[in-house]
Formats: sequence, structure tokens, C-alpha cells
Amino acid sequence: MSFEVHLDGPDPLVVQVYRQVRAAILDGRLRPGERLPPTRELARATELSRNTVATAYERLLAEGFVATRVGSGTYVEETIARPAPARPGGSLRPRRAWTPASPSGAAPRYDLRAGAPDPALFPLASWRRLMNRELRLRTLTDARRTGPGGDPALRAAVAHRLGMSRSVRAAADDVIVTSGAQQAFDLIGRVLLAPGDVVAVEDPGYPQARRLFEALGAVPAPVPVDGRGLVVDALPAGARLVYTTPSHQFPTGVTMSLSRRRELLAWAGRHDAAIVEDDYDSEFRFEDRPLEPLHSLDRAGRVIHVGSFSKTMLPALRLGFLIAPAGLRAALLAAREVTVQHGDPCAEAALAAFLEEGLFARHLRTVTRAYAVRRALLLDALHGELSRWLVPLPSIAGLHLTAHLRPGVRDGAATVVERAARAGVALQTLAQFHRGPAGPDGLVIGFGSVPTDRLPEALRLLAGCFAEG
Repeated sequence: MSFEVHLDGPDPLVVQVYRQVRAAILDGRLRPGERLPPTRELARATELSRNTVATAYERLLAEGFVATRVGSGTYVEETIARPAPARPGGSLRPRRAWTPASPSGAAPRYDLRAGAPDPALFPLASWRRLMNRELRLRTLTDARRTGPGGDPALRAAVAHRLGMSRSVRAAADDVIVTSGAQQAFDLIGRVLLAPGDVVAVEDPGYPQARRLFEALGAVPAPVPVDGRGLVVDALPAGARLVYTTPSHQFPTGVTMSLSRRRELLAWAGRHDAAIVEDDYDSEFRFEDRPLEPLHSLDRAGRVIHVGSFSKTMLPALRLGFLIAPAGLRAALLAAREVTVQHGDPCAEAALAAFLEEGLFARHLRTVTRAYAVRRALLLDALHGELSRWLVPLPSIAGLHLTAHLRPGVRDGAATVVERAARAGVALQTLAQFHRGPAGPDGLVIGFGSVPTDRLPEALRLLAGCFAEG
């Protein structure tokens, strides 16, 4: 190991060496069990006599900071207790939009939060094979050849799949690969929004999208959601952008009606506004067929369709896409080049092959069957043991269900969530997704990440949190 000692003070040299080694042990730079530099080596590096360094080590040994091993050297004592390292506070502060959220704490036994897929269902063997193949075939220059739009084969595969599964008319050049849906929102905001511009967001809605637009200097305007989706009549006239999840509204699960979709497109035309269509969780549908996306109904090029593989594959892959209107394509490509230049060429090429070889369609069928069983277990509980306290909202897709508290339930959703956390169950209140005045009290309950055989126990614990009150 290498360790530097700086000699710059009035204290004797032995004291300076002792204090600096002691400080490195206490603040964690030298870890328990780590070997100190030999006295001869440290003496040569500091241009001190070996006796000076040896005397400092002897003091550390006497005070229990280090221990010697015959024939091996001097080591930091294994059982040394170190205080948490102090960090200078400094005077710099972030803008208000970047104030970090409170840490969530230890991982729960049962994670019933919205939108979390089960990593155990990820087709690891197939993915490893494709990634290994791409790593063998590709060179460091391949990333430059893909460009900011992403791997050409992946762009073509995404366009083909969207055409077949979602009736979205798009060519490969219309597709821009992104690091998840969140980067797509960031690129759109950078290209379309100036500080102070108004962005209409669903309320309740997706907090991460709302927070991102706010961080770019825009002003989010909450717009209510009813049984037919986003309430178009409540949109602010000056909105530059409308963010919506029409196929499976997050978090209520409502599907925007066809008439409401047409109203929204007409409104965007009258107000010269753009629409971000987040096709959230649209792949997991358990009843009926989805309505046509807004993008398919759009004839004026106002809709930017955004999708992601985070739920269907794995969030850690950070792979998503947007369908760029012709008038924005060059600007969106430039924005991605400025921010990240390009994505991971191996992962993008592997996903292209995964789609082209039919592995994605097969995987989607498999995981949808697994999630359908878990969804049925949750619905059985909501209509059975949990029905004394909760009324589920209709939803035909996605990896979560939302339920309102019945009138007269003594404890609010926040109290139930706190009790559930103590029992090792993580879930969310409906109020957590509101920006404006909160509506009916309720819970948002995910079923994706808890294995099927463990979900009944998690739901029994949740019922016990109500019964406690």
C-alpha cells in the first residue's frame, strides 16, 4: 500500500508521523487489519530517519491502534473502534429542486411498493449469452458508430415491436434509445422547456417526472384525474407541455377514454403544446385490449411517445426509448449527445438481438403469467380479508393496484404504512403521489417484486396493520 505523510508544523517529527497515521486509522483511510508501510519504506518516502518512524509506530502500538505480527509487519488493530468521519459542511447549497429525499432505510422483508418487478424472473442465461457474444464481437470504437440515437438494430427492433404490439407508426430513425424513461423526459425537457414554462402533470401522478421538470426550471401544474383519465378541461391554458400516462394512469390505474384522448389532442393543437405520452406498464395487461396510444391518434406531430424496458426486463439495465416527432428529432439527438454522448453499445446490441430472436416476446408471456397469479392473490385479499378497510380501483394493467380506504376506517393510510414498515412490509400511500390537494385516502400496493409463495404472508401482515387499530 502507499501512504503519504506531510511534514508541515512546529511539532516534533515523531509527533507529526504519529498523529497523521492515527488520523488515517480513525477516519477509515487505513482499515482494520490493513498493513502499515514498513518503517524503512515510510522513512524513505518522508526523508526521515527510520528511528523516527519506528518511534511513532511504537507509540501507536502502546495505545492499541496497531498490532505487530512476527515476520509479517505492523497492522491496524482489527477491533479498533472508529468514530464516523467528520465532513466539512461547506457553504455551497443546491437549488431547492435538488434537495435530496430522506433515505428509505433498510430493505424490507416484503416490498409492496409500486412499479417494482421481480429480478428473479429476469432471463439471465439468455441475456448473459447475448452480452458475452457482443463483448467478443465489439471494439471500443463501436460506441462512436452507434451515435447518440442508439444501436441501429435496436432502433429498428423497437420500431417494429411498437408497430406490432401498440399500433405506433414509427421508422427506425424516429426511435432514440435512452437510459430508461427518465432520461427521455430529461431530453424532452431540455429541448422544449425554458425556465418558468408551465408543465401540466397528472395529480396524482409520477413524482420522478414531475421533479425532473421542476429541476429543469419548469413550473409543474397539477391537473386532476377522474375515471376517464386526465381532466382536459382543467389544463392550464399556458402549459407548454402535458405529461400523461394514458394507457395505465400512474398510480390510479385508470385508462384514458378514447373521447378524452381526442379532447387532449385537440387541446394541444389549440394551445401549441407538446404531449409526453408515458406508456407506463402497458406491456402487462390482464384484461381487455389496450386503446390506441395517443401517438397513433396524433396527426399533427405533437405527441412524444416514451417507453422503457425497466419493468419488462430489469431496471438496472437502464434501457428505454422515445419516438421523436420529425421537428424535434435533430434537437433531441443533439441533447443526448451533449449529456451522455451514447449508451452502452453492448447492452443495446444484446437487447436488439433479444427482440429480433423472439426471446423478448417469450419472456413477456412468461412473466405476465407469473404476475397474473400475484395480481389475483392481491385481488382476492382486497375482496376478502382486506375488504373491511379497502376498496380497490378498477385497473386492467401494471404491477400494482390502488385502493381507497373505506369511509369510517379509524386510522389513515399514513398510519397503516408506518405500522407495515415496522412489520417489514413496504408500501405507499396514495397521498405520496399528489402534488395538489390530496383526494381520497388510500394505498398503492405493488405485487411485482414479492415471490408468489410469499405474497399471501405479506398481505396477512398488511391486514394485521389495519386490525391493530
